[in-house]
Amino acid sequence: MTDLENVRAEEILIAAIAEMLDGLPHIAVGASSPVPGAAAMLARARHPETTRVSVLGSEDNNFFTDGGKELFDCAGQGRIDAFFLGGAQIDGQANINLVSVGDPDRPKVRFPGSFGSAYMYFTVPRVILFRLEHTPRTLVEKVDFISAPGTSDPNVYRPGGPHALITDRCLFSFERERGRFRLASVHPGHSVEEIREQTGFDYDVPPDVPETPLPDAETLAVIRGPVAAQIAEIYPAFAAEVFGIGKAA
Repeated sequence: MTDLENVRAEEILIAAIAEMLDGLPHIAVGASSPVPGAAAMLARARHPETTRVSVLGSEDNNFFTDGGKELFDCAGQGRIDAFFLGGAQIDGQANINLVSVGDPDRPKVRFPGSFGSAYMYFTVPRVILFRLEHTPRTLVEKVDFISAPGTSDPNVYRPGGPHALITDRCLFSFERERGRFRLASVHPGHSVEEIREQTGFDYDVPPDVPETPLPDAETLAVIRGPVAAQIAEIYPAFAAEVFGIGKAA
């Protein structure tokens, strides 16, 4: 049993993502991804002999020496089993938008750009979409610009694609054959009705929606111990805020 009051929202997300990574041989994590990075390290802690983790920007947990080039090469060779993508907008077909909001010719807001997201989306078998802001502004009916498509025509060779979408409110699984999300679980403190109200796209809902499990005491010990220490190497501010590492006593 775990006391909800003592578990942070980030720890629930880390544990939930790690479950989706369980037993995968090679997990890669891009930039600015402390929660997915911690989840990958938790997955590795469970299978240290068989699971490799590569975190871009890390000195201790990065097998690549030439930035994203080697990452893309490995993905194209089928040597990366899971990756994470986000977007300023994500729609119900798992399309993501990393370019702009509004008319692309006269956008309201511009973003840094796609930087290989479409390539990774097509080549990595298990892409987990991650977005902390779960509102109709970010989870939209249709993205304003498709940086990377969630699905492809049947005649398109595509070994990769979306596996799930996890937010600060819930977890969606993605059914590739139907091209739709399905509500898989709702995080503690949230409700099915709230998810419907805060989601701009349509999705499927099973008769009984479970609550996202809290990490047990053993998992929390690993997250707050070795995982926290490892993630502090690349994300010290995150480690200080969530785990208290580096804060003055």
